[in-house]
Amino acid sequence: MIFALNTVRNPRWLAPLLAFLVMFLVTACGDKEPEQRKAFIDYLQNTVMRSGMKLPTLSEDQKQKFGPYVSDYAILVTFSQQLSQSVDASLVPAIEQINQIRVAQDYLSKRDALQQSAGALNLLVQQIRTAKAQADSAQAALKLPDDLKVVFNRAFDNIVTQPANVLIPAVPVVSSFVQDLVQVGDFLQQQGTQVTFNNGGIQFQTPQQAAQYNTMMSNLVAKYPEMMAAQKRVMKVMQ
Repeated sequence: MIFALNTVRNPRWLAPLLAFLVMFLVTACGDKEPEQRKAFIDYLQNTVMRSGMKLPTLSEDQKQKFGPYVSDYAILVTFSQQLSQSVDASLVPAIEQINQIRVAQDYLSKRDALQQSAGALNLLVQQIRTAKAQADSAQAALKLPDDLKVVFNRAFDNIVTQPANVLIPAVPVVSSFVQDLVQVGDFLQQQGTQVTFNNGGIQFQTPQQAAQYNTMMSNLVAKYPEMMAAQKRVMKVMQ
């Protein structure tokens, strides 16, 4: 007995088409990079560039949206956190202490706190340089698409480069002024009972003491404008 077998053959032209469709489906379903890049660019432009120095941490939803670019954002966040912590522990207290000096006796009462701030300020510039070097190295290693690279570099300049360039020369100015304030406090402490404070003023028992004190005051007055200018630059960049 002979049976006839019905066979169905796909036309030869259909095979390439099927292969193309399969490739398209895989690509369409698996490649989220353009969408993730677009979301990250939007975040850099509309959030990072308007946030000042203290950048927000990402939510879990944002991490999903940004995909691999989360690690790129970490470069900015890490520097921002390191800089904020270092400045908050040294420069901010120093500026507050400077602004709290209103009368002559404050040089003596604020001496210990100012001395502590002076020590912290001596470390700050190196801390900033180290954090910036780490951020620069991480940025240099990035392989970003051109459209994202332009936006990320702009954000990097805003968050890393500009603040570092302002703070590194400003910190020594503030530090020098703080050290001069400590010197005044040291001098007053050394005088012991030979100095008296009345109604915000000060009296010495000898002309030599008064002359030495006045010399230190003249030095502070001469340095004050430069210190205030540095302070304003610092406060502006740290907003």
